[in-house]
Amino acid sequence: MAYAYNPAVPSEQAVVNTFIDAMARVYMWMTAGLALTGIVALMVSQNEGLIQAIFGNRLLFWGLIIGQFGIVIGLSWAISKVSPAVALGLFFVFAGTLGLTLSTIFLRYDIGTIGLAFGVTTATFAGLSVVGMTTKRDLTKLGPILLASLFGLIIASVVNWFLNSEALYWIISYAGVLIFMGLTVYDTKKIKQMTFQALSSGDAHAVSRVGIMGALSLYLDFLNLFLFLLRIMGGRR
Repeated sequence: MAYAYNPAVPSEQAVVNTFIDAMARVYMWMTAGLALTGIVALMVSQNEGLIQAIFGNRLLFWGLIIGQFGIVIGLSWAISKVSPAVALGLFFVFAGTLGLTLSTIFLRYDIGTIGLAFGVTTATFAGLSVVGMTTKRDLTKLGPILLASLFGLIIASVVNWFLNSEALYWIISYAGVLIFMGLTVYDTKKIKQMTFQALSSGDAHAVSRVGIMGALSLYLDFLNLFLFLLRIMGGRR
């Protein structure tokens, strides 16, 4: 998991080669996390006893939700204090538990709709990632705007739990797609910059930590983009 320079290669070329390897690992870990979430969700959806245990027990359900938030917040706070192996383990624990709570999508939507939404998400995400990797524009100012928009989206979603407004539901769904499209470009660019900085510092563990946090960020961007597209394609459920 550590990254090392090859002394036989010129320093600048070594940085480029190691950067490519580091970014490949970011996408590999992100993909592995998504695969774990999907496999767990599918397996749980086929087990009526587990579905009843998770969603029929409020204490267990909210315990899972709180635990998931705790892992994300804790990992973000302690990423520089724990080993890369522990951080990666926490990432996969998060991905696995999220599969438990997302298992209902296989009960609410047919497999064709899920497959279509996943395909559209994959193509969209890939295109946006290329933009984020190749753009030379400074996206720093975009971060606070996207963060504020995300908070607004969360607040609107909570409000609509009580209002149950169909119009607000669709506004939230389309806004969610746009926000997470923007976050995909922004996060990709940010991960690229942070990886280069970590490589320049010569700290192999710093590169691994950036890679894990990058995988978590892109995992969340992809998953949320998929869920909002699924809401749109599957109708209001």
